[in-house]
Amino acid sequence: MLPLLSHQQTLEPVYLAYLDALEQSEYSGDIDKRYSARLVQATDNSVYQFLPQAVLYPKNQQDIQIALTLAASDTFRSVTFSARGGGTGTNGQSLTHGLILDVSRYMNRVLEVNAEQGWVRVEAGVVKDALNDVLRPHGFFFSPDLSTSNRATIGGMINTDASGAGSLVYGKTSDHVLALRSVLIDGSVLDTHPLDAGLLCNPDNVSDNPLGQKLISAVAAVCREKRTQIENQFPKLNRFLTGYDLKHVWNDSLTQFDLSRILTGSEGTLAVITEAKLNLTPLPTERAMVNIKYDSFQSALRHAPSLVAARATVVETVDSKVLNLAREDIVWHSVSDLIQEVPGKVIDGLNMVEFAGDTVEVEQKLASLEAVLTEQISKGECGVLGYQVTQDKPSIEKIYGMRKKAVGLLGATKGRRKPIAFAEDTAVPPEKLADYIMEFRAVLDGHNLQYGMFGHVDAGVLHVRPALDMCDVEDEKLLRVISDQVAALTLKYGGLMWGEHGKGVRGEYGPAVFGDELYGVLQDIKGLFDPDNRLNPGKLVAPKQTGSLYYDVDSVKRGKFDRQIPIEVRDAFPDVMNCNGNGLCFNYSSYSPMCPSFKVTGDRVQSPKGRAGLMREWLRLLEAEGVDVNALAKAKPLGLLQRVQNTLNAQRDYDYSHEVMESLKGCLACKACSGQCPVKVDVPKFRAQFFNIYYQRYLRPAKDYLVAGIEDSLPLMAAAPRLTNFAAQNPLSQWVIKKAIGYVDAPALSVPTLKQRLDGHASRGYDLAALQAIPEEARSHFVLVVQDPFNSFYDSGLVLRFIQLIEKLGLKPVLLPYKPNGKPTHIKGFLDKFAKTAQSSADFLNQVHKLGMPMVGIDPALVLCYRDEYREVLGANRGHFEVKLANEWLLNVIKDLPAKAPQDKQYTWFSHCSESTAKPNTANEWTKIFAHFGAKLSAVNLGCCGMAGTYGHEAENLERSKALFEMSWQQTLAKIEQPQVLVSGYSCRTQVKRFAGYKPKHPLEALLELANI
Repeated sequence: MLPLLSHQQTLEPVYLAYLDALEQSEYSGDIDKRYSARLVQATDNSVYQFLPQAVLYPKNQQDIQIALTLAASDTFRSVTFSARGGGTGTNGQSLTHGLILDVSRYMNRVLEVNAEQGWVRVEAGVVKDALNDVLRPHGFFFSPDLSTSNRATIGGMINTDASGAGSLVYGKTSDHVLALRSVLIDGSVLDTHPLDAGLLCNPDNVSDNPLGQKLISAVAAVCREKRTQIENQFPKLNRFLTGYDLKHVWNDSLTQFDLSRILTGSEGTLAVITEAKLNLTPLPTERAMVNIKYDSFQSALRHAPSLVAARATVVETVDSKVLNLAREDIVWHSVSDLIQEVPGKVIDGLNMVEFAGDTVEVEQKLASLEAVLTEQISKGECGVLGYQVTQDKPSIEKIYGMRKKAVGLLGATKGRRKPIAFAEDTAVPPEKLADYIMEFRAVLDGHNLQYGMFGHVDAGVLHVRPALDMCDVEDEKLLRVISDQVAALTLKYGGLMWGEHGKGVRGEYGPAVFGDELYGVLQDIKGLFDPDNRLNPGKLVAPKQTGSLYYDVDSVKRGKFDRQIPIEVRDAFPDVMNCNGNGLCFNYSSYSPMCPSFKVTGDRVQSPKGRAGLMREWLRLLEAEGVDVNALAKAKPLGLLQRVQNTLNAQRDYDYSHEVMESLKGCLACKACSGQCPVKVDVPKFRAQFFNIYYQRYLRPAKDYLVAGIEDSLPLMAAAPRLTNFAAQNPLSQWVIKKAIGYVDAPALSVPTLKQRLDGHASRGYDLAALQAIPEEARSHFVLVVQDPFNSFYDSGLVLRFIQLIEKLGLKPVLLPYKPNGKPTHIKGFLDKFAKTAQSSADFLNQVHKLGMPMVGIDPALVLCYRDEYREVLGANRGHFEVKLANEWLLNVIKDLPAKAPQDKQYTWFSHCSESTAKPNTANEWTKIFAHFGAKLSAVNLGCCGMAGTYGHEAENLERSKALFEMSWQQTLAKIEQPQVLVSGYSCRTQVKRFAGYKPKHPLEALLELANI
């Protein structure tokens, strides 16, 4: 049976006392001591796992001041802090065993935009892409780019001095910092900005903060004194080495000093940055991208310097491994036309070259490069196989979207060894890159490792991720060996092991880069800012008096915990184990379908990454208790009385399973994660597995039985629809259902019913023998309509109109008998019942499949369930039947139909979450279909509507459901005339009716209207 699970990771007494004192203070932010919240913040996008004591979510700068001032007392001097933003670090940059200060939840405002002077003032928690959304209408953008720009925060970018594509032109984050506001370890506030050298003679001129005066004077003096050593020792690179920028704190003429340059790249080890004033870059008037295809990755690398010489704004490269992974991902549909195959050739390398600027300049550079490439192809030079040009801005962004997803895509590599980050951001002088990479490859090949490569060849930065299995102790040891080899190799080529993503736990390699004298200066600076080593301790450097760094590349890794889970259990929960922490599920945009529960709560526990992490710990704790999870999944529930007792004791007895349940029940089961996530983490799948086990010990809520039984109950209720509606829809019944079951706004059954609407119609009266008797050549004229519970019983008029459309197209519809699909039972974790339902339906549909007649379903979620959950649960027993989506079927049908003349009809299509992620080309398919019918269709990219099957009908989810609808759907619907709105998902149409006050049409209904014109 499922036992009570205790993690035994209690808070240290000093932290408990500190947090109690903080709660009694004027601190207004959130304090989260839940084990689940601590676990989620214990990992980032690296291989490391450090469990923090708690997580603080300050609402403003004053909260941070209060927190640090309180900790400055002697009682709490051992309390440590680490500021955190998007959590996208690749080397444990913000991980800590102390307290996390997460500024992303609340401190995410754009405070001021000055378009005339070209600067912006922001809080540290603003996401980079969100900032650019604000700046775009003003004609500017914040130009340092990075692959995680849709979840990385400005504070994180400043702390790692982040940069990415186009850095040769646009520079690094530090090149754009005009001023910073930070909270020092004593709780005081320090404003930093460029200062004329003459002002430094009088401390009162530089700051009104006494500690700030001391810091500015001391750092200015030592950096001036050591100027020669700094110039000689620091690598000559476009990229900066985080921790600390002694070189640029003074300008070249030593007339201006800026302490902000020390804070930029300090990885939170010196102060907590709360605000930044940043300079902006005007948006280019013209952009063009050339995708150059090569016969090898080496050819792409060696060709890059000539592309930089062509004055390109950006030169990005990817190898064949990344390209092949992209071809298997949802992202490929958006770029396949832009990176077409070369007939008879194999593309093993790709350079993406962008020119940006004014129109004349871009056109000249583009024409020059095209002429050179054409000649090289004709002569067979440089390994160039071909190229494609695009000057369409949306297409250029799609290419970058594919490149940005490369990091996560590598995690989708098959096998136990996965490409991981630990030596992935090395930088060398660009002219040495090709030779350096050949030696790097030799190192990895010498260990018989697979790897993927991509990056910014124009800046000499290439991201190399060797594939290792961190559950294998020997592979963990190999990580150390390779790290040492790569550190030495980068020094040999005059480069850095950490050229872009920050140093994190790799501080041990600092002395070899800086030399003993300058490393000592870095230690002194850390000691000036943070003498007790309490700000992100163990990273970069430690004050001399506190001893050596206690984090290094051998520090505790996630693999230490994962390997405690038996292999057979890991294999049973692949989605749980495969999450690599890339954090794409933290996408800030409310117009992205990924992930609605995180967007509406701002709680990382309510995200795919969070849920996968909690499940891994759950599996580990079960193994520690000697429980065979696979056997447990097949066990029967405890007796009713025992489950009642366990449920009543749930408030008294701590059980970690409750924390997992709290996270998983917040999931909408929209399956956006399964398509949007680079490694295809399918939360609804392992959510159902968990529910199935959890409810062996505890009572299920009544609403679960209501949802799971709905498909079986509907035919009975539809026998007397008016009576059923009266019984369920009157105010008293609705109040009772809400209070007793927790269900709200249940839709009314269709009146008349589908059976009544089709009474006497030729489509009814399914007869398998009669269909089998139809000659083979005539069967293509028949269409088998697969029913689903929602449209057949709650929107029967739609099914009728679909049948009428089939007839209008000259075909013969046959309404198949209603068979439960099973998706509601799967969502609620009734896996045994789902398996039986799925097998019964699959047997029937396989029998019908033999007729060779197309089977078509209306609701995307139910049709996709046949393809996904059926295959997962039934395996080979699923058979080979195929149920097409209406758009898939129509796309083939219109090939044989004459196109209608263009009409003055315009529609806007709203996608279903599951549909847009599992079938990303659906919008293009509907657009082609409507064009064939003489109408114009446009699609809108939106987040979740908030209904997601039955999620929005559960009373405890009502507020979140409404909030999600308001995020993107409400305002978009308000801009479009009601007759033009088309919504393919039943649950989405229900949500629009509930909150917008009208029922939108399905695309099929609009097509019928067009066909009748």
